[in-house]
Amino acid sequence: MRELSVGDDTLGGMTLDTVVLTGAAGRVGSVLREPLRRGLRRLISVDRVALTAQGPGEEVRRAELSGVEDVASVIEGADAVVHLAGVPDEAPLADLLEANVLGAHHVLEAARLVGTRRVVLASSNRLTGCYPATRMVSAEMPPRPDGLYGVSKVAVEALGRLYADKFGLEVVCLRIGSLESEPSEPRHLATWLSPHDCAGFFWAALTQPVTFATAYAVSANTRRFWELDDHIDYRPRDDAEAYVHRILKADEYFADDRLQGGEYATADYTIRHGLNSWSSSTS
Repeated sequence: MRELSVGDDTLGGMTLDTVVLTGAAGRVGSVLREPLRRGLRRLISVDRVALTAQGPGEEVRRAELSGVEDVASVIEGADAVVHLAGVPDEAPLADLLEANVLGAHHVLEAARLVGTRRVVLASSNRLTGCYPATRMVSAEMPPRPDGLYGVSKVAVEALGRLYADKFGLEVVCLRIGSLESEPSEPRHLATWLSPHDCAGFFWAALTQPVTFATAYAVSANTRRFWELDDHIDYRPRDDAEAYVHRILKADEYFADDRLQGGEYATADYTIRHGLNSWSSSTS
């Protein structure tokens, strides 16, 4: 596994000309726009809110992407789509199904119809958040989601697998870690994804010669929970351990018997964020 810089497509993968980035105003999209713009001839950044192009080679579009036809009109002619749009945290299941699962299906079906050959889907580490923190987890292990949000990402990955197996799309699902400028809490010592490594993982997901892959996108943290996948030939460079002196009670956190999802894996977190509206309506 080697370190890969944005713009380096020398590993025998696909040659990129035009890429569509959905959810470009979100946390991950905001990190990716500039490195992708510099590495491509044409980047089309899409969000439901207004965007301003960051420089030459980037086009911005405001769109809801609420159906297959809407997505097809945006991605036609693109070599690949990086699909980040959706609900990014625990929420009522109906909202997650509409935004995350149906949203991913709209993108995959539109790609099939217009001939866009690669789709990179934003998955999440929270798809396996109920594994113990003492266990190293690989992408081949069964899902153990830490909430309804994680459940929605199980479905997203299953859709990606289906479209790769049945329709020949090239699909990469990246289980994104805790994307922060630097780690700020004990759990981040395992889950941190630096902006530099985020860009590296997504560029590799766009350019590697794969038909289907699921991989964790996480920095080279000494205490990380997850194995790196050789199908995504990128070696992260950053390690959250460099910031351990700033994080209180780090050793105490990892000494406890806990789940990888931390607070996200508690029953209270899902009740408050995903089930509370239903509970209130029936009380």
